[in-house]
Amino acid sequence: MLKRFKPTTPGQRGRTVVDYSVLTTNKPEKSLTKGYKRGVGRSKAGRITTRHKGGGNKRVYRCVDFKQDKFDIPSKVVSLEYDPNRSAFIALLVYADGEKRYVIAEKNMKVGDKVITSNDAPLKDGNRLPLKKIPVGFFVHNIEIEPNKGGQIVRSAGSAAQVMANEGGYTQLLMPSKEIRKVQDGCLATIGVVSNTEYALVNHGKAGRSRWVGKRPTVRGSAMNPVDHPHGGGEGRQGIGLKYPKTPWGKHALGKKTRKKRKGSDRLIVRRRSNIKKS
Repeated sequence: MLKRFKPTTPGQRGRTVVDYSVLTTNKPEKSLTKGYKRGVGRSKAGRITTRHKGGGNKRVYRCVDFKQDKFDIPSKVVSLEYDPNRSAFIALLVYADGEKRYVIAEKNMKVGDKVITSNDAPLKDGNRLPLKKIPVGFFVHNIEIEPNKGGQIVRSAGSAAQVMANEGGYTQLLMPSKEIRKVQDGCLATIGVVSNTEYALVNHGKAGRSRWVGKRPTVRGSAMNPVDHPHGGGEGRQGIGLKYPKTPWGKHALGKKTRKKRKGSDRLIVRRRSNIKKS
């Protein structure tokens, strides 16, 4: 559930925040954290190279285990925690041999739950096993692209891919983008949906809160001078006067396909996301 506020100020009127009451109040596990200096969109010379990034609160980096490669060793969830470096919540696991690791928390995960990585793991939310062992129709996340490389796709808050078929050494997955893609069936995946499902519905409410998370102001090109942007100039409000929108550097801004032609992984795409009709 999102937490809403009484409209006592303009900033509070539309503001919403994620309900963090589901999380434990523990401090991060010190052995799994390290210092983290963000580039905030600047080069070594200190000049801005990526616009709209900068500032923000200081963060401590949590070392998250995307591989979860401790096979057949049961673990217990001892805490669910906030991670400022990602949209999803994280869970602290303590394995039977005493080792502690952070993992991406599943939507229904609770303190005290038992999870395991195994070729014969029960088909339960939070358990991790090869794709070929997961039946059609199940939702999975933190999916490997190559065996033993660690989860690389479907890791953001509220996301999940659905198993569509297992054949010919590959598993077909319906991705969050609605693309259907083949992945080697020996790759590991975690059953369930990523936690913090309402993250995309959060409204910051005021400009200052965007600055806290490291987002700098975005100025419209049409509000600039011609020297600063192709859309700039004109007396009063004007159209851009161009056949198509451009970036500040004169490139296509909207609708331009950026995927490389004849990319090697094209053979793994069964259906592209662009084939889906928008309702």
